[in-house]
Amino acid sequence: MIRSYFLRLAVAASLLLTCSSGLAQTAPELMAAGDVYDAQFKGAEALKYYLPAEKLEPKNVALLVRIARQYRHLLTDASSKEDKLKYGNIALEYGKRAAALAPKDSDAQLSCAITYGRMLPHMATKDQVASIPLIKTGAERAIALNPSHENAWHVLGRWHQVLADMGMVKHALSRLIYGALPTTTNEEAVKCFEQAIAINPRRPRHYIELGRTYVQMGKTAEARKALEKGLKLPDLDKDDTDLKPRGREALAKLP
Repeated sequence: MIRSYFLRLAVAASLLLTCSSGLAQTAPELMAAGDVYDAQFKGAEALKYYLPAEKLEPKNVALLVRIARQYRHLLTDASSKEDKLKYGNIALEYGKRAAALAPKDSDAQLSCAITYGRMLPHMATKDQVASIPLIKTGAERAIALNPSHENAWHVLGRWHQVLADMGMVKHALSRLIYGALPTTTNEEAVKCFEQAIAINPRRPRHYIELGRTYVQMGKTAEARKALEKGLKLPDLDKDDTDLKPRGREALAKLP
């Protein structure tokens, strides 16, 4: 498996040289070149290849999902709220296109749910309330299509985790102003993160978010075990890298 990964990476790197020389002619070649930067979490660089590929194949679902992911990377790295929302809205556009083109593709159905989750802290309260059900719907749809989709289970876990941590006052205010928010429990979040871990026990962020959920529940021993496990694992994607500081912060605050 590892050998296969490095072989694909070598092929992609070769195609990247071809693209850099101006010789690339096809969308697959451009996508392969962009994949080199996608693997390095360099969204702006990956888009230099993905966007030209989109002009050649505007209905390529896998490509649209990739492009949405790059704009989410730009969202995460942006310093201003305005830029975060700008990149998030672009990611949503690509995710919606992918979902409409491929109603039975789990990655396409999950794309917007991930983006809404990234945008949520930066949205106005009314937009947050409107987006929260869409996150759950997208995650559950992806799981229905692919029960082994670890990212979908993780997104659903985060949905339960965040909603379980919202105080009664905020729920009451949202009900008065915008309509009732859904309610859930930390236990539901734990089930989702444990399912994600069962599918891929090498992903740091599953353990870190499980640990943060245990913190909310006041289960110190369980929280420490999960956080320490997640922090020791090597990063597999940008989300792992970005989440580890929050994991270290949560661990440092444990009694």
